[in-house]
Amino acid sequence: MIAQSPLPGRVVLAFYVLAFGIAAVACFAAIPRARRFDDPDTRRGLVGLLVLSGGWAAAHVGFLLAPPGPIAVAFYLAGLVSGFSTIGAWLYFCSAYTGRSLHRQPLYRRLALGVYLGVMLVKFTNPIHGLYFTTEAATRPFVHLGVQHLIGHWIAMGLAYALATVGIFMLLEQFTQVGADTRPLAVLVGFTALPLVLDVLGYLLPFVVDMTYEPLGVAVFAVGVTSIFFDRFQATRIATESDDPVIVLDDDDRITDYNVSARRLFPSLSDSTAIGREVSEVLPTIGDAIDTDENVRPVEVDGERRYYHVSVGPFTAGSRHLGRLLTITDVTDRERYRTELERQNERLDRFASVVSHDLRNPLNVAQGRLDLALEVGPDDAEAFEHLEAADRALDRMEELIADVLTLARQGQPIDETEPVRLSDVCEAAWEVIDAGDSTLSIESDVAFTADPERLRQLLENLFRNSVEHGGEGVSVTVGDLDGGEGFYVADDGPGIPEEDREDVFEYGHTTITDGTGFGLAIVSEIAEAHDWGVSVTDAEGGGARFEVRGVRTIDAESAEFEPIGTEPANAD
Repeated sequence: MIAQSPLPGRVVLAFYVLAFGIAAVACFAAIPRARRFDDPDTRRGLVGLLVLSGGWAAAHVGFLLAPPGPIAVAFYLAGLVSGFSTIGAWLYFCSAYTGRSLHRQPLYRRLALGVYLGVMLVKFTNPIHGLYFTTEAATRPFVHLGVQHLIGHWIAMGLAYALATVGIFMLLEQFTQVGADTRPLAVLVGFTALPLVLDVLGYLLPFVVDMTYEPLGVAVFAVGVTSIFFDRFQATRIATESDDPVIVLDDDDRITDYNVSARRLFPSLSDSTAIGREVSEVLPTIGDAIDTDENVRPVEVDGERRYYHVSVGPFTAGSRHLGRLLTITDVTDRERYRTELERQNERLDRFASVVSHDLRNPLNVAQGRLDLALEVGPDDAEAFEHLEAADRALDRMEELIADVLTLARQGQPIDETEPVRLSDVCEAAWEVIDAGDSTLSIESDVAFTADPERLRQLLENLFRNSVEHGGEGVSVTVGDLDGGEGFYVADDGPGIPEEDREDVFEYGHTTITDGTGFGLAIVSEIAEAHDWGVSVTDAEGGGARFEVRGVRTIDAESAEFEPIGTEPANAD
């Protein structure tokens, strides 16, 4: 019967057979590549989609070539079965690819099976109710089994497209979350929708075969995922698998994908131009960690410094190399513990030096003087001088021990902070030192969070340092640094020589005979415990100026301040 068709009809038939034949062959040929997807469930869903889509397209080829009659009906029914089955494979793929577990939940699986069997029952019982389709021999545009789709078909098709849309939204959300280019997805999805236009034309126009054209669209999507856009889909899936920030790079270290965690951590990734640019250009801190041993990097997150470990690994799909994968792990607690452990070890070494050297000297003096006092006898006047010298040595030891204990306390990590007003703490600190004729001028009233007692100790030591080294009647000034980065304490004394500025914060450094040399060391410890930095420079007009940086100011009007205590603290 086909041989009796006119030439134009045969040409049209050949075009139809070629189109669906190519779709079937392309689906089956793409199966080996689909097996290279790393995730087993994603791989299983995509392979199932290819198999069913290829079978659907092959059933259409058989339907077109078969003479009108039972064989053509059988091919048509086979197409109905495989066609509606692709919806299950499609949703399975979308759920697995986007990291969901819907495809594994028994409730949804039973529900899907129930819907599938219900639709199949309606299709196969069509001879009884006649609600799905009717058939008759057709000659235009070529001889074939004409199928007129009825209300049952359109309801089933509407259900199929609704379910397919659910999967599309899953994929769209996935691509949007990682900031990936959604255009490839839009192109593929667009091809799945175009056959619907042909379905409508086949229903309305006699020269277009009234049949389902969806196998062509589904084949384009499935083959496109496994061929043209395989790398993009694979990268996007891997980028969203981890809760840690993940960035996918190509071989030239250009950003190809990232997950939502990376975008939250690095707002610059939200820029639409981030994809395709080198990571060192978009994220210099992370880029510097690649191919180096220094792979822990600080990152400012909501005004807090946190530490992240950048690990670099190959990004592969099966045996194919696709680039590199950066996994960024929050190691803040570990890094802080390591840093604190190093600080503690360093402080222990310093304490050991104090005990072995600074305390040993007055101890030897006291022991030697007591021995001399015992030799001359208790009634000798020289014995009294020796005992006085021993007493002074013991007082010196007491001062050293008090300062060492202060260092031990002030260098401990700070667990809690509260809002403080700099002027309040300055006034409280000034009250407890022996200022004599010296004066204090407070030119700043900034507010920030700190440990009030330790901050008062820091200011006491700075004030005392200015009074003791600045000369009689020294003027001390407190103000805030330009840019709001912290505050300073300055005096109009002789200042500190530039060559000594790096040493003034060292343990035991002093320029007065009765000082222990721990006053500014305590200042440094308190600043470091707050994650601040302290340095010394020249004051305007001469004198010393101590700058405390890294202080984060707060809004004083919205903060609640507790009274600052005025109990004297142990200090140099």
